[in-house]
Amino acid sequence: MLVEPTRSTLFTDSRYTFQAREEVVGTRIHIAKHGLLRAAAEALRRRRGRLHVAYSPSQVTVAQKGTLRTLTGSRVHWVSGGDAIERLRAVKDASELETMRQAAALISEVFKDMLSKIKPGLTELRVAAEIEYGIKAKGGSGPSFETIVASGERSAWPHARPTAKPLRKNELVVLDHGAILRGYCSDLTRTVFLGQAPARIRRLYEAVLEAQQVAKNAVRPGVKSLDVDSAARQTLERHRLARYFTHSTGHGLGIEVHEMPRLGRGEETKLEEGMVLTIEPGVYVEGLGGIRIEDDVVVTSNGAEDLTSASREFLEL
Repeated sequence: MLVEPTRSTLFTDSRYTFQAREEVVGTRIHIAKHGLLRAAAEALRRRRGRLHVAYSPSQVTVAQKGTLRTLTGSRVHWVSGGDAIERLRAVKDASELETMRQAAALISEVFKDMLSKIKPGLTELRVAAEIEYGIKAKGGSGPSFETIVASGERSAWPHARPTAKPLRKNELVVLDHGAILRGYCSDLTRTVFLGQAPARIRRLYEAVLEAQQVAKNAVRPGVKSLDVDSAARQTLERHRLARYFTHSTGHGLGIEVHEMPRLGRGEETKLEEGMVLTIEPGVYVEGLGGIRIEDDVVVTSNGAEDLTSASREFLEL
């Protein structure tokens, strides 16, 4: 898409002619016959005078930028647009929030339905397949990301991919899953135990749940992202578990599953009303397993409002 002061143009090709007519509003549609970059470059070459054109560095590859520079010549000066697009997307309007509420409700229902299906003997891949089937059966277009199902010692891998490993009794199972609904993502993590959990596992779970709630309580307009992360981290520090918390406390959510802002150390971005965030502290102990609890929240004038509604109680299946 080329955005100019008084107009904008979406460049696509003949495969999407009918879809663009149906789905795209508020912009001119150009069906390119000889490539999208060439069509965009030709449009710029028709403009008079020397141009300064910003590009989105998170979306335009090095190769694409080089092609555009070659095709437009020296009259067009290309400059990085930084995170301008991401900042626009960070704050959701009422329509976006309604869709995200529904996406969050959908994945919460999928988790609830899965509780009767998770049992020893099923492979991680089978559980992931059931989750992704449930997403589509309930109207989602698919998962927000590759579904994570990690059991036993593998649950200590924060981004473990599901494998053919069967679930077994007396082990933790982390389920990190999200649904795309009408283009917007949800993201939910719950940790369950197959069997009766020992006291140590229960203590770890309660500590993570407390850290999540403290982080949620820190969310409000004007607060820096790092302060939300610090709230979760300090809580785990009191439980002498901070060294087992190996990732940030959360991230923005929207059209992509990872958007601005990032809730981590050194992140100075101030929260704004209308931002949708994940709050997902975790602890990961090698040889034992991992526990993560994640919810989606929207920043309101009164603080964090939960969008996901799946039970946060420690579940023994």
